[in-house]
Amino acid sequence: MPADDRQACYDALLTRDPRFDGRIYVAVRTTGIYCRPICRVRAPRLANCTFHNSAASAERAGYRPCLRCRPELAPGYSIADAVPRLAALAARRIEDGALSSMGVEELAAEFGVGGRHLRRALRAELGVTPVELAQTQRLLLAKRLLGETSMGMTQLAHAAGFASLRRFNALFQERYRMRPSALRRAKAEDEGVYTFSIAYRPPLAWGDLLRFLAGRALPGVERVEGGIYRRTARVGSHEGWIALSGGTRPDTLSATLSAGLGPAASAVLARLKALVDARAEPSRIAEHLGRDPLLAPLVASRPGLRVPGAFCGFEATLRAILGQQVSVAGARTLAGRLVSRFGATTSTPVEGLTHHAPTAERLASATVDEVAALGIPGRRAATILAVARAAAEGRLALEAGSDPGRAQQTLLGIDGIGPWTAEYVSMRALAWPDAFPAEDLGIAKALGIAKPAQSRIRAEGWRPWRSYAVMHLWHARVPVIEEEDIHAVAR
Repeated sequence: MPADDRQACYDALLTRDPRFDGRIYVAVRTTGIYCRPICRVRAPRLANCTFHNSAASAERAGYRPCLRCRPELAPGYSIADAVPRLAALAARRIEDGALSSMGVEELAAEFGVGGRHLRRALRAELGVTPVELAQTQRLLLAKRLLGETSMGMTQLAHAAGFASLRRFNALFQERYRMRPSALRRAKAEDEGVYTFSIAYRPPLAWGDLLRFLAGRALPGVERVEGGIYRRTARVGSHEGWIALSGGTRPDTLSATLSAGLGPAASAVLARLKALVDARAEPSRIAEHLGRDPLLAPLVASRPGLRVPGAFCGFEATLRAILGQQVSVAGARTLAGRLVSRFGATTSTPVEGLTHHAPTAERLASATVDEVAALGIPGRRAATILAVARAAAEGRLALEAGSDPGRAQQTLLGIDGIGPWTAEYVSMRALAWPDAFPAEDLGIAKALGIAKPAQSRIRAEGWRPWRSYAVMHLWHARVPVIEEEDIHAVAR
């Protein structure tokens, strides 16, 4: 819903409609504050409201974030929300902290455009420049850290993506007209951990998501037990462990990070949001897919079904390649060997979490013989190394929000990667909501169609949510369909 449709936006505010949480923000002239549409404060008069498509746009107009509804917790845009794909993808990458490690020109190059073109696209859709959007995201994360952790101010500033404490203090006071310490809250923390909330738009099929992740967990790296997803993590020079579980509210999950990951909180939280598809809008997706007679009963039976993402895009890609033409159990065995041989060892308080996942850089330096010695066919070993080198050299972007068209083009140019794998990587690693592995045999059986071209035609009506349709078709079989067992590996 565009922010210039004032009455529709106001209706969403009056009804506190969670479908629009993170998609629009309401700024109130009389208070100088902007809120999420679900804010529980008394609704202002329409005449006093202006509406914005992003928190950055509201802050650019001089408004401060509400301390009650906390805009920093909003789920955020799904990629399919903004009309121009470039603006949607770039906003997703910036929201996840891309400009903390690269410049605007570098980010634009990921999408095959120049920095000027990217600036125009974001200004047209969100009313802000890439830098303004990034600054707002850093400030909102800092606001979260102030309220939810006891981090020291210098560490907090760096964790939020600021180059210096001085720059953080200056921008915080400029935007919010108060010192950061004014938002500091006393917080009792378990020794050595930080706990954060991850908001999502309900419903969320948490059990289905956990079962999917459990079936594809990397041995030694990931573990699902007792309703909790746990894993080791290494982000830049920071490492530790993570636990993700249901939150205390029906629209949040609870993420616990070990102290070593505190300085990388921004990147870790972004990756966890991608993993659980926190930006999804289940009501819109269900309404759209439910129009198809085949999908309608499946959608109704699993409300809030997500497309499981990936904490690390390279991990998900590696797992997809290992699963080609072998059983799920066989793929797990091979993955465990790869982790033991090429993953760095680590120590955690969680039984079984002993290693970090192999990085693209580490595998890029390996030889085909070293990988094949683990029982992996030589041709597949060569594919793994080719993907690792492409990722390590920056030719293949596998972060959530990266351009799926460019990533697929690179993947399909690698021997051993076919259309199914490229689409699967788009679904999980890139968080693309409209991926469709037409070569999937399970989908073909569900549709009663023999040829991929016919499957693509049948799925046209599911756009832009074909990834979610795929998940419903996979989950429709009992036991839950295992994609590595059924897909046709097309070279």
